Amino acid sequence: MNHIPRKRFGQNFLRDDTVVHRIVMAVNPRPGDHLVEIGPGEGVMTAALLGRSARLDAIEIDRDLVARLSQRFAERPGFRLHAADALKFDIAGLSEGGKLRIVGNLPYNISTPLLFHLLAAADRIEDMHFMLQREVVDRLCAGPGEPDYGRLSLMAQYRCRAEKLFEVPPESFQPPPRVMSAVVRLTPHAEPPVTADAVTLGQVVAAAFAQRRKTLRNALRHLLDEADLLAAGIDPGARAETLDLAAFAGLARRLSQRQNP
Repeated sequence: MNHIPRKRFGQNFLRDDTVVHRIVMAVNPRPGDHLVEIGPGEGVMTAALLGRSARLDAIEIDRDLVARLSQRFAERPGFRLHAADALKFDIAGLSEGGKLRIVGNLPYNISTPLLFHLLAAADRIEDMHFMLQREVVDRLCAGPGEPDYGRLSLMAQYRCRAEKLFEVPPESFQPPPRVMSAVVRLTPHAEPPVTADAVTLGQVVAAAFAQRRKTLRNALRHLLDEADLLAAGIDPGARAETLDLAAFAGLARRLSQRQNP
């Protein structure tokens, strides 16, 4: 009996073998890799990944699917299944001192908070390959001045190098989503590309984009005054989408100085 996809879990199951193959080739698992699959669903990707890697932890929230996956892969050495919500799961705790390689067809309804959850553990991750709504991938990869550029772009690029690999049409899924999808590779930086405290940077970026049509003078007035902006080399009349990561890092350092004189 086929599993009926549940809307509350944002389930759209990948059924296109060609796309599965392309994702596995992009990940290129090696025998010593420790893979973590988020949302294995019916196990299509799981089976392909297990054929290439010795260790795989899978995190699945749907208990009906957990039962099916347990039955299907119970005898596979190196496979562990966790019945859990990935948003609350301590993924970094799986690393056991090594680096993890994360893979997933992420539910579109929780993709952004889940990405932020994973970015916080970037120091324990070698790379991440995700199927996401194309719009989210475009936001991850966008630069200053581009329509999709915003908070997610900046905070992801502070932690990782983002690469859009290829797009996937709705008919590759069951049920078909109403949007195009895309696969992205996120590779954590060995060292952040800019010098800034992550929490403070996040605070500045969130405030700047909370009402993105406001000038920075107005958007950041509860954090930094006009003199602070000028001291950081920023035009107070500029808008958030015109600033690159280095400029936001300068504002974050200025705020740190104010908070810790």
